[in-house]
Amino acid sequence: MKYCDYVNIKQGSFSQHRFSNGNTLPLVQLPFGMAAFAPQTADGDLRWYYHPKDRSLEGIRLTHQPSPWIADYGAMCFMLQSGEPSLGGEERWSGFRPENTVLKPYYLKYELLRSRSVLEFTPTSRCAAVRATFRERGRNYFSVHSVSGDYSFRYDKEKNTLFCSTDNSFGKESVDFREYVAVVFPEGSVNADDIIVSREGKDNENACEINGENVAIHVGLRTGSAELKIGTSYISFEQALTNLGRETAGRGFDMLLGEAEEIWEEYLSRVQIEADNEIQFKTFCSCMYRAFLYPHRCSEINARGEEIHYCPHDGKVRPGVRFTDNGFWDTYRTVYPFFSLVARGEMKLMVKSFINDYVECGWLPRWVSIGERGCMPSTLVDAVICDAAVKGLVDREDLETALEGMLKHATTDAPESRYGRNGAESYCRLGYVPYDEQKESVNLTLDAAYGDWCIAEIAAILGKTDIENEYRQRAKNYKNLFDSESGFMRARDSKGEFRPDFSPIAWGRDYTEGSAWQNSFAVPHDMEGLAALYGGKDRLEAKIDELFATPPEYNIVGYDCEIHEITEMAAANFGQCAISNQPSFHIPYIYSELGKPEKTAYWVRRLCKEAFSYKDDGFPGDEDNGTTAIWYIFGLLGFYPFCPGRADFVKGVKQVEKAYILGREIDADRFPGNKIPYRELV
Repeated sequence: MKYCDYVNIKQGSFSQHRFSNGNTLPLVQLPFGMAAFAPQTADGDLRWYYHPKDRSLEGIRLTHQPSPWIADYGAMCFMLQSGEPSLGGEERWSGFRPENTVLKPYYLKYELLRSRSVLEFTPTSRCAAVRATFRERGRNYFSVHSVSGDYSFRYDKEKNTLFCSTDNSFGKESVDFREYVAVVFPEGSVNADDIIVSREGKDNENACEINGENVAIHVGLRTGSAELKIGTSYISFEQALTNLGRETAGRGFDMLLGEAEEIWEEYLSRVQIEADNEIQFKTFCSCMYRAFLYPHRCSEINARGEEIHYCPHDGKVRPGVRFTDNGFWDTYRTVYPFFSLVARGEMKLMVKSFINDYVECGWLPRWVSIGERGCMPSTLVDAVICDAAVKGLVDREDLETALEGMLKHATTDAPESRYGRNGAESYCRLGYVPYDEQKESVNLTLDAAYGDWCIAEIAAILGKTDIENEYRQRAKNYKNLFDSESGFMRARDSKGEFRPDFSPIAWGRDYTEGSAWQNSFAVPHDMEGLAALYGGKDRLEAKIDELFATPPEYNIVGYDCEIHEITEMAAANFGQCAISNQPSFHIPYIYSELGKPEKTAYWVRRLCKEAFSYKDDGFPGDEDNGTTAIWYIFGLLGFYPFCPGRADFVKGVKQVEKAYILGREIDADRFPGNKIPYRELV
């Protein structure tokens, strides 16, 4: 059996700004690869540039986009054209027949009707092999187009190589960022007298070089078919060619295609199931594909065999491994606990990379997309590091450095809001973050308390008893926001007063992408303490019953408009459990934590069956770098990482006949109680 044949890489791509069914892209890349390639079907929006219902293709984009909300960087678009080549997407697009299109994790193929050509891509970690085939001789071109930003295109006739670079990057958090791309053509395939450049507002002209915005270069091909190779780098053109030689030398398109398929088959088979039906199996395999796309390994191997990386904090080239394109507010909940089971070696490198970001930047990362974006609150990298530490995946020296960085952001306000914990010093002074000083203050407080628990756990591993004791006490600060009268976590001002105009269905303002219903139970490290605030486990259970029974109504308070997460919650029939977004992920499993696994089983079964599929609209909301896909995987396997940083999983309900992790059969039902120790799963 080939698992890739059951993967729909378009899963979740049937999305738009106002309603997300995943907000994904059909990415052709290797697991954790630096370079990804995706079809660009419309350039009207630089972020939402693909839709599965489009019948137009503007080219294949070199992309690193982790989310349309974060946007792309280092992007450029490759296209085949015939006749007089065009510049803009509206002018150059071609129709294609979907039934003749191939989109697999390791391979894409489009038959372009306009130029009567076939364009094929297969990836390596930092590069790609391309096969361009024209059915008719004539003026045929391999074109490279700008996306956004400043571009430089230059064809070197002696080297048969097209050198391309761009500073394309949204947010501009990265110092002197530039993507370097080398496209190597086979000997004799290029008509060196037919190189054309295009610039917006200008006629095409014969030239081998062009610079600026809204530009393109078109390399004339003298042969009907050509196998090209594309090397990429964040360091230099020389490094792009080094990457290309290391990853593709001596292998043609078909051999590289076979290698890419083998790599994906190995990753997809790390978790195996015997499914009840084909729909469930296809959904599982498609989610497995999405599980291994991010974070991207953005370090490179130089000519001496040393791993090096572009450092976005100062623009220098520094030694060591680096990963990017990940937001920990989303991914700490499912992604890294999953990697601790099935990608332990990769996870160890990832955590080392995140700790090294602190060394290079002065702050541990929050939401990195080549540089720090800081688009979501809090420092949930604490949980990622803690989870790795308790599972033996962090060296002591690195853990000492990590603790230093965690203590810094736990006590110190950063000079820029995208770094560290927002409201850290107020939290230290008051035991909570006041709403008159910070937006989303409830989430900031609850996340800080959880982060403090993670610090205590790491301090315990390192034998730092004083720090452990201090932060175990701080980890109880979530209690400072509990309102016993309403049964919700509520915002306080700097004088200690609750915000007066409270509504449990009011989204935003004091809460992150939710209301009090979705965010009041974010105390994974101390559910017993939370239950005590309610007057016992039975009363907390009753509150969760009420959550699921309350209609998905809402008020818009903290936003200028209705955000898509609100619309998605209201469109479902799961009460106030917004499984479309990460703050609700753990809510069905609270029942198991309270000793009522049958209620967890009921809701997880419903959610997996009704909210997920392998189809283009297969997610209930943003997929977010593997988080939602892996939630589904855990749902089928029958256990869940309720509290990352704790070396166990809470039991759910197994929804498949058999399940295997790295070839070992796993049966959650055979474990007594409501927890499965981590050591029993690896």
